[in-house]
Amino acid sequence: MTAPNDRVEPVVSDALLARRPVWGSFVRGAFVEPGDAATFAVTEAATGQVMAEVVAASAREVDVAVRDARRAYEEVWHPMSPRERGRLMREVAARIRDHADELAELVAREMGKPRRDARRVDVVSSHTSFDYYGGIAESVTGQILDQGPVEARVTYEPYGVVAAILPFNWPPIHFSKKSAPALAVGNTVVIKPGDQAPLTVLRLVEIAGEVLPPGVINAVSGLEAGRHLVAHPRVERVTFTGSTATGRLVLAGAAANLTYATLELGGKNALIVREDADLDQAVAIAIEGMFYNQGEACTSTSRILVHAARYDAFAAAFVEAARRLVIGDPLAPATDIGPLVDARQRDRVANYVARAREEGAKVLFEAVLPDAVRASGGYYLAPVVFGDVAPTMTLFREEVFGPVAALTRFTDDDEAVELANDSDYGLTAAICTRDEVAAAALATRLEVGMVFVNNYTRRTFIGSPFGGVKGSGYGREYAPETLHEFVRAKNVRFPSGRGPIPGWPPAP
Repeated sequence: MTAPNDRVEPVVSDALLARRPVWGSFVRGAFVEPGDAATFAVTEAATGQVMAEVVAASAREVDVAVRDARRAYEEVWHPMSPRERGRLMREVAARIRDHADELAELVAREMGKPRRDARRVDVVSSHTSFDYYGGIAESVTGQILDQGPVEARVTYEPYGVVAAILPFNWPPIHFSKKSAPALAVGNTVVIKPGDQAPLTVLRLVEIAGEVLPPGVINAVSGLEAGRHLVAHPRVERVTFTGSTATGRLVLAGAAANLTYATLELGGKNALIVREDADLDQAVAIAIEGMFYNQGEACTSTSRILVHAARYDAFAAAFVEAARRLVIGDPLAPATDIGPLVDARQRDRVANYVARAREEGAKVLFEAVLPDAVRASGGYYLAPVVFGDVAPTMTLFREEVFGPVAALTRFTDDDEAVELANDSDYGLTAAICTRDEVAAAALATRLEVGMVFVNNYTRRTFIGSPFGGVKGSGYGREYAPETLHEFVRAKNVRFPSGRGPIPGWPPAP
């Protein structure tokens, strides 16, 4: 692994940050002046230097944002026709495309993801979501049910104000997959970005706010803001992506007002490499599944289960492929693996590496950070590949959220399924095999919400549902049925005119 030295300076985002060194809450179509409000620093992952300050919103500021969103819901957004809402959303998509370079730079700087990937995946997914949901905004229609002398007219109505709580690891993607379907069916949204990387999301809120009526999309930042938001009595729907532990806290906060919540949580995902797998293909899939986004992904294939007959060959090829990955500045075009999001996350992952050593996992490969990376002050952690990881080890059971792979042997399909399902999580799984019949049989037995067969593409397949089971949460995103996550059915009964309505008590 080498460090690229061809960093492309972030001219576009530098100009933005120079204009706005402090980012306040976004309410009624504009950023609120920070005044003397408390702030927290956002650092550049590759250097550790402060990029900007962000206001930590108070309970009062959260209340203002929610009440303004409710006003916009009642006065403007809910009364608007679905066709007009869809038109405005497609205009938001166009604006996001116009700012693609700037947004990709912000992602790379505050989160550490290579700009190359942020530009072609994260930003594309963001505007695609607004295009998609804007295009199907009219598709949630009611129905009339004939019940004899009475007919039921069923309509689907938005909740009102939706609180969207986002993680740090895919800022443009999480912004759009939360807000776009909620907006399409007539809700207004208050966004709370991940504290480690909030700038891209706040910029996206501003871009959307240039198109949407004031108050339709608002944003507040900070840990306390999230707590106040989910417990606010005028928030009627919560959608959250993040760790399972935090998801439980979100659910507990929402429970105070019996607020319905959708949770997309963590994962400890298994990749099953069967004996008949194409080895080169399996290695390529495993490399992407494990190391994409520095492993900071709930979908990371951090448990790689390999048939015993292919284990040694796979391990050797996997290590060689990992060795070729380029660690470096996320603004350099050649970089494959950038820094983790902050020092806390880096130290957390390093603790998992140390514990795996203590518990007896075998180190098959550990990268050496290049000199330039070590001297940068950034939050880099050398990728590690562990072999012979037992199901009882911490590395097999807990979500690491970093570039740390665990290889485990299995002897037949039954054992592979048992190992894969031996987890508190159930988000995704992957299967590498030449036998499609076997793949289909395995897929039905895996306790997950999504199964990849002979691929692990990270590009959003908009239109197909994404979500998990067990400790990975509930609800589905990216799909037409996602619209129904943000509406509730109302049943209105009318006399049909076809005969008398039976009364009570019955006539003698």
